[in-house]
Amino acid sequence: MATSDHDTTTLADSYTETTRILMPNHTNNLGRALGGTVLHWMDITGAIAARRFAREQVVTASMDHVDFRGPIDLGDVVAVTAYVFDTGDTSMDVLVTVHAERPAENERHEAAASLFTFVALDADEHPTSVPDLACPTDDQTALREEALDRRRALAAAP
Repeated sequence: MATSDHDTTTLADSYTETTRILMPNHTNNLGRALGGTVLHWMDITGAIAARRFAREQVVTASMDHVDFRGPIDLGDVVAVTAYVFDTGDTSMDVLVTVHAERPAENERHEAAASLFTFVALDADEHPTSVPDLACPTDDQTALREEALDRRRALAAAP
């Protein structure tokens, strides 16, 4: 993870990926991931990204319209990625995506996605300011634009 001063943090500083294998205790009677388990993994990964960005404790303020786009089957590799793509005074917007992978079949598909908002807390558990977001590379700018496009699409949906 790169280091930066407290006034500005890069998107890359927040980028987080967690990976696991979908085991039987996280599946439903069809052998697919429980939605609540996937949401839990998304919340944890998003919180890690927000904490890395703010360098403070964070709490989940909202989760905006979760899309489950495809199944995660028993034995699939589950990759959850998250990064801060926008900030307010004390809040951070985080894009969280979930991919299901079947390495033996060379398959990977997006299984879920959501936009989360986290609020940074100081030592007294009061909201505290967060750094400004910087995207110093084309890759970081492209990731931010992808997240902003998703947010615009959600806002335009009926």
